Amino acid sequence: MGSRLNYRHAFHAGNFADLVKHAGLLCLLDVLMADKAPLTVIDTHAGRGLYDLGGDEARKSGEAAAGIVQLMAADGAPSEFAPLVAEVGRLNGGGPVRRYPGSPLLIAARLRPQDRYVACELRPDEHEALRVALRGAPGVRTLCADGYAAAVAEAPARGRVLALIDPPFEKPDDYDRIVETLAALRAKNGAAEALVWLPIKDLQTLDAFLGDLEDELGAPMLVAEARVRPLTDPMKMNGCALVLLGDSPRIEALQAPLAAICGWVAETLGSGGAGRVYRLPPQ
Repeated sequence: MGSRLNYRHAFHAGNFADLVKHAGLLCLLDVLMADKAPLTVIDTHAGRGLYDLGGDEARKSGEAAAGIVQLMAADGAPSEFAPLVAEVGRLNGGGPVRRYPGSPLLIAARLRPQDRYVACELRPDEHEALRVALRGAPGVRTLCADGYAAAVAEAPARGRVLALIDPPFEKPDDYDRIVETLAALRAKNGAAEALVWLPIKDLQTLDAFLGDLEDELGAPMLVAEARVRPLTDPMKMNGCALVLLGDSPRIEALQAPLAAICGWVAETLGSGGAGRVYRLPPQ
């Protein structure tokens, strides 16, 4: 399904898609951690955890300058971005944005003593950087392993689980493997929840993936799209989407925050795009 997307994240750290993913993730974690019960978070494609925006890759792409740098300088951004802005500001000591936290640092900073986090990264060099970035963080394990398989193997059969699935989409079977992983995860633990990030290049690929999820899972989902440009060129990443698999109260709680996040990114950082949030199956 879909064409390959070469997505080595050092080139894209802090771009518009990261703002959607990380602001949405932090909103979701705030909702989940309002419940005192233990939470297991499994990150299938964790990356290196910390990115140097002054490095060759980030400077070559310029995507951070059009993303996180714009957010940090913005007046009137929605309050849903405040946790991400605070984390980036703390990481940079209140100075210019030179470092950007990936999901591992954001998740690890929010763990409570009863929680645990499993961060998976298949590339050995990226995993070593991840291990160093998370060294000493309580409740954290890193695995140099296939994150799809690890998500199912590491998930407890009972209790609260959140799987964060954010593949690089370098392989043609990523969409299929997401669906297979979520089906196996829900078969093991019926209460398991997930947040999936994916690029939007063309409607055909997006609609086919969402249709497969509906057919396979039969569970309520919330889809949040941030389209930064019209979908006229399927070779470009024209936007991104978050798909939240969870119970109805969770979906209800995240609908307005994700709409605010996607709307601001699309309207402020895009050109001719739009934000959109909807439930599946439709209400």
